[in-house]
Amino acid sequence: MALPQKNLLVNETSPYLLQHRDNPVHWRPWSAAALHEAKQLDRPILLSIGYAACHWCHVMAHECFEDEQVAEVMNRYFVNIKVDREERPDIDQIYMTSLQAMGDQGGWPLTMFLTPDGKPFWGGTYFPKEPKFGRPGFIEILNAIHQAWQEQRRTLVESADALASHVQNVLSPQKGGKEFQPSALHALANRIGTTMDRERGGMKGAPKFPNVPFLNLLWLDWLEYGTAEHRDMVLTTLRAILSGGIYDHVGGGMSRYSTDDEWLVPHFEKMLYDNAQIISLCCQAYGETGDPLFRVRVEETVKWMLNEMWLAQGGFASSLDADSEGKEGKYYTWTEDELVSVLGKDGAEELLQTYQLSKPATWEGGPILHRSASPNILEEPSERRLHTLKHKLADARKARVRPGCDDKILIDWNGLAINALAEAGRVFSRPEWIEAAQSVYAFIQSTMRDGRLPHSVRGDAMLFPGLSSDYAAMIKASLALYQATWNEDYLVQAEQWAEMLNRWHGDEKGEGYYLTASDSRDVPVRIRGDIDEAIPSPSSQIIEALTKLAIITGNDTLYDKALKAAASASARVETLLYGQVGVVYASAIAQKPHKLMLHDGSGALLAKANRILDPRRVDIRLGSEPAKAEKAAGISVDRSKNAAWLCVGQSCLAPITDPAELRKALL
Repeated sequence: MALPQKNLLVNETSPYLLQHRDNPVHWRPWSAAALHEAKQLDRPILLSIGYAACHWCHVMAHECFEDEQVAEVMNRYFVNIKVDREERPDIDQIYMTSLQAMGDQGGWPLTMFLTPDGKPFWGGTYFPKEPKFGRPGFIEILNAIHQAWQEQRRTLVESADALASHVQNVLSPQKGGKEFQPSALHALANRIGTTMDRERGGMKGAPKFPNVPFLNLLWLDWLEYGTAEHRDMVLTTLRAILSGGIYDHVGGGMSRYSTDDEWLVPHFEKMLYDNAQIISLCCQAYGETGDPLFRVRVEETVKWMLNEMWLAQGGFASSLDADSEGKEGKYYTWTEDELVSVLGKDGAEELLQTYQLSKPATWEGGPILHRSASPNILEEPSERRLHTLKHKLADARKARVRPGCDDKILIDWNGLAINALAEAGRVFSRPEWIEAAQSVYAFIQSTMRDGRLPHSVRGDAMLFPGLSSDYAAMIKASLALYQATWNEDYLVQAEQWAEMLNRWHGDEKGEGYYLTASDSRDVPVRIRGDIDEAIPSPSSQIIEALTKLAIITGNDTLYDKALKAAASASARVETLLYGQVGVVYASAIAQKPHKLMLHDGSGALLAKANRILDPRRVDIRLGSEPAKAEKAAGISVDRSKNAAWLCVGQSCLAPITDPAELRKALL
């Protein structure tokens, strides 16, 4: 049955797709029906991929997709498909890898031209309607592609076949597994260290992204090998981010990246996953240093998440837009006159003794508030006064037009947020944060069908089936809540999700996992999910989640699955030029996990354990009966006294009864 010749996005649930529902372009969502239409009409596909908070996606939409002249050419020559990369990361990764194989750096919006059977033959990112920025105009491109398709079709199809084969080899290679070598962690950390900016943090040059997978690996290398310079690179990066303009000093939370090399001018979109990951890393940094900067920024960021991202429906929204009133960053910037208007002359002067307003020559927006020159937390009375002044600015900012909110609830991103809240609640003794995490977790549970998770939820609509990353993130969230509450129901649920992961995403040899489920029928390539983006790869999340679940429950079969997945993924990523950090990180944890068993009626030992989080470690509370983990460790716990047993790999230390000694053992 032929699809109607009109825009078909009106019934979609993705806010990004709905932003394009009134375009004159005859958009189709990605579906088997749209792919069939291209074959039926024998037309190439114009695939456009973006996300709701993407600034240049909005620019191209306004210049091209809202334009009748552009739309007429698109509708005449192509089957036009629009994809939200956050809803369909599997589709996005296939075609982003294709573009990068063509020699393009990539980015969003992603604009790809495909054969009628979905194989890419040419692409790019943002294109203007008229030529500018050194880029050809979009109508010119559309006509050139059409002409090439008419005159050089055989050549384009041959090129597309070769490119599709290359993408298959990159994203779903067939390689035998081999045991992960622990030395790979230190070697990769050393290579990453050479790319880091030792003065400002982050990678050298601009733009600067937080790149949490890199920071996680450097931190793990410090824990494993005592490489102090790698620890310091992480701490320098965190301190620079948390004092720079990339951090919202008025409302809390961090923007996606800095456009310069000083963490000053952000790309103002705020992503749930960035902030969740930074909270977790700051908790670890606080345990190591006791620096109040990490505590204060965690408190502010959690407050922002709970106030601005937590939806009445029950989960966290995905992102906040960079733009408002058509201008990037307008909601967040301040002039000195505006500060005086809100705070008075004395209040503005007091604020600017610690904070700075900066407006680089290359930045077209308003001045950006930051405290890069005064990063250290001041004495409590001074910080309390600054907090009062910032609170007045936050109240005044509420009168401005707010950036748009992408209110779809992504299961894997929410898993990261639950994990962050549970960990922060433990470290800073904030039970209300743990309760918030429990509430979001219960909402995610309510979205299941037949024990399976969706990937995205918005209103009554849910996108099934979920991805492997959804199960991995929610297993980790389960373990974080178990360690925060000692409620074993979370372990039961985690084991059930592990079963769903194995059933629907496990590979044919039982050695690893695919990103998409076995009953997903609209993917041209069933990819593994080995490559990191701003979040560690799905493969790495699975390895870490299964390892920790196996260690807590004493499940040797599950641990064997984790080790096989680590070996398989390690072999696959060995030749990758980028994106393999997460697999190396998780495989190192799987090789030598840490287990802390606590029999602690007084709570003194637990308090020390809570303060010092370690990505390698799981904590287990011992009740009156022998636990599976206790039996797996081969020890018999004397329950007549409060004590802690720390096991590293296959060996356990003598019982520790003194909280101070436990702290030494954990650091």
